[in-house]
Amino acid sequence: MLPPIPNGWTSALAGEIARPTFSELQTFLEQERKTHPVFPSEPDVFAALDLTPLEDVRVLILGQDPYPGEGQAHGLSFSVPPDVKKPPSLVNIFKERKDDLGQAPPAHGHLASWARQGVLLLNAVLTVRAHAPNSHQGRGWEPFTDAVIRAVAAKPDPVVFVLWGAFAQKKKALIDAHKHVIVESAHPSPLSASRGFFGSKPFSRTNAALRSAHRPEIDWQVPDV
Repeated sequence: MLPPIPNGWTSALAGEIARPTFSELQTFLEQERKTHPVFPSEPDVFAALDLTPLEDVRVLILGQDPYPGEGQAHGLSFSVPPDVKKPPSLVNIFKERKDDLGQAPPAHGHLASWARQGVLLLNAVLTVRAHAPNSHQGRGWEPFTDAVIRAVAAKPDPVVFVLWGAFAQKKKALIDAHKHVIVESAHPSPLSASRGFFGSKPFSRTNAALRSAHRPEIDWQVPDV
């Protein structure tokens, strides 16, 4: 079973949860967890929604699916628990943050401090089979997370959507670019970071957009834990 949808999201996602595709997704996940290790652990599947209620969302950073390595995924896109080595994409995110804001890379890659400020760290697919990237694509997560994106896009206040890479940028169709701000570039993975992620200044651009909307900026520092 999946954990309950966190408070603050239930009404916005009620229609999606009632659809047959969501029941089919739950059935698939129950069977998958019986036969394979699945990441993140069940209690962490909705961690992004739990840490960032809908009413608090000011920024959405969209990932593709969870890290598939042991102990890496904990429900926040691009983030890892404090005691886990930073994956290459996250290393590149911190390199760009240093060039953009002058902030030295932190000792760990746990991004909960961003989430608690209103940065929704959402993956398009919320689970993955161990060591098998993209293994849960097309199983029912995409309609659910599209509904999350639509709920954020329906907020009356402007939100900054950070879309790294072609996969994330396909979601622009769900976002009113006249009301919200879209910050996009290449993906931070080693395969593409040098082709447009480095130098894209997503952190300062996001804060500039928040300032223009008279909304509080994000403190992108990652404190020690």
